[in-house]
Amino acid sequence: MLTLALATFRDRWRLFAGAIIAVALGVALVQSSLLVMVSTDRAPIPPGTTGQAREELREGYAGAATLLGMTVMLSAFLTIFIVSSTFAFTVAQRRRDLALLRLIGGGRGQLVALLLAEALLLGLVGTAVGVLVGIPAMWAQSWLLIALDFLPSGFTPGWDGGVLLASVPVGVGVSLLGVLAASRRAAKVRPLEALRDTGGAARVMTPARWLSGLSALAFTIWMVSLAQSAELLGAMMMALGISITGAVALSALSPLVVPLVGRALGVLLRRSTLGELAQANLRDGVRRSASTAAPLIVLVALLLGLTGTLGSLALMAGEEQRRLVVGDLMVESSGASAQKITAVPGVATASSELSIPMSVTVRHHEEGRSWRRTHYSGIVAVDAPSYQRTHRIRLRAGSLARLHGPTIALGPGMAREGIRLNSTVTAVINGRPTRLKVVAALRETLENYSETFLVPRDAIPAATLANARAHTIIQVAPGTTPAAVRTAIRTAGIGKVQTIAQWADARTAAQQRGNIGILAVLMGMAGGYAVVAVINAVVIAGAERRTEFAAARVTGLTRTQVVRAALIETWAVTSIGLALGCTVAAGALSGMLAASLHAAGRPLVAVPWTLLAIVTLAAFAITGAASIWTTLSATRPPPVTLVAARE
Repeated sequence: MLTLALATFRDRWRLFAGAIIAVALGVALVQSSLLVMVSTDRAPIPPGTTGQAREELREGYAGAATLLGMTVMLSAFLTIFIVSSTFAFTVAQRRRDLALLRLIGGGRGQLVALLLAEALLLGLVGTAVGVLVGIPAMWAQSWLLIALDFLPSGFTPGWDGGVLLASVPVGVGVSLLGVLAASRRAAKVRPLEALRDTGGAARVMTPARWLSGLSALAFTIWMVSLAQSAELLGAMMMALGISITGAVALSALSPLVVPLVGRALGVLLRRSTLGELAQANLRDGVRRSASTAAPLIVLVALLLGLTGTLGSLALMAGEEQRRLVVGDLMVESSGASAQKITAVPGVATASSELSIPMSVTVRHHEEGRSWRRTHYSGIVAVDAPSYQRTHRIRLRAGSLARLHGPTIALGPGMAREGIRLNSTVTAVINGRPTRLKVVAALRETLENYSETFLVPRDAIPAATLANARAHTIIQVAPGTTPAAVRTAIRTAGIGKVQTIAQWADARTAAQQRGNIGILAVLMGMAGGYAVVAVINAVVIAGAERRTEFAAARVTGLTRTQVVRAALIETWAVTSIGLALGCTVAAGALSGMLAASLHAAGRPLVAVPWTLLAIVTLAAFAITGAASIWTTLSATRPPPVTLVAARE
């Protein structure tokens, strides 16, 4: 079988090229993510690094490792999905060749063995190419993480031979599993039916496809309905799940959905002869259309679903900050300048939050175990009475009224860290260790930049307070306008002053930039992989239509008209894939919409219109270029030679 597989591989290399590329890119994507993730775990901390810088480095490495872990899972999902669909389409395109093997005496088992041997060869070649491609992909992924500030500028990824233990199973294992179902399905089809494209050969929706599609669709509908009554974090997690299961459902059911949507497009396509021909091809070439639309559905669903979910979370975080802060203006200044704000005419209350360079060592408790950890970031000195006047406090335990003297409160950033109320922590302020008692714990917030600890101002030396960076919330006195106070602060040169709405919008924008970075890491290379899968489907479909195009030309169509008809058909499939992907994304965002209505009383959903426009234009450009190039290549020989060869 290996000899026959090698001969087939050599003769039909154009058909197998797409499968090799799919395997190679999948291996490269998983391997590069694993290598960078392993490198973050082994990255050394430079000697002489301060405690705060050390903590920031460790948190950065941990965050990057978590993000890369999610990238590995997403990459594995895309690899399995794209490779299996590519192999299924490749096997379906060869059903007549396989039928001839059956007619000359080949058994079903021999046919399955042949296809598995071919998959093994393809997997080995694809894995070898993927391992090589994974090295520049590793450097590209590291550069992206550094450019987006997830990793420090001096980070250097390294090679780890142990990652090959994952690369080889990904390439070879996914290839064998991807072709196994398609080979068994091809072996069950009767040879004469495969030659005539009737009966089981013409049936695209198999029992396994029905089962997977309907079960994924039912699960997606259940999650969409459940998300309507879920809290924000639950709605967010379900939105991510809906993006995946919904894409799988519509991709599996695409042989049914694509023709149905194609009938709606038929109203436009039937206005011209070439459009009518494209609609007929769309209706008859169900397997071809579904294979082209499936990667688009997955790409659009994941890209828009993830972007909209993270964007909606940022909008709700900004709205939460508006609701938690009770004030008119926000001033950014030094601690010394912040002390002058109360003397500004028209200022009724001024609550300063000063970022203090100190460390806090606490004991964390979780699931029967405990450990000590030292924190350096997010430690803020406040005056408890004015802080309570300018904030709508949401306490989890304790009372901020006790925040004075040698005490400390857990900020929103420590809400889920298992630190016990009334326990004692060790703070180091200006090199002097001080024991502080935990007297309060605030509830967590949606913002990424939440404070970790609140300490009373009277526990911090005056010189340290004067040199600290301060954010001061101002409540304007009755009878005075915020604009007048704002002008007075600017005139006095105290610091940068904004309205609370502007400050909240700035923090929302900062979180959005972080979300875009996360999305770039998650979907950057993975999105390119899906694009390659779309191109691959168009190329495979076009390459196997040489006889069909020749028949159209001998009946009177010019070469240009054949290219235009194929382009119209490809763009119709592209439109369907985009529409179905947007449908899945809308289902994912519906839970975020309901959560925002429950939490804020108004819709706060970030629909990524700009991204949708970019994806739409790029999809039409890429599939259009692939269709034109493939059709021109397929129509290069004289049509009479191809028709005669077919006969």
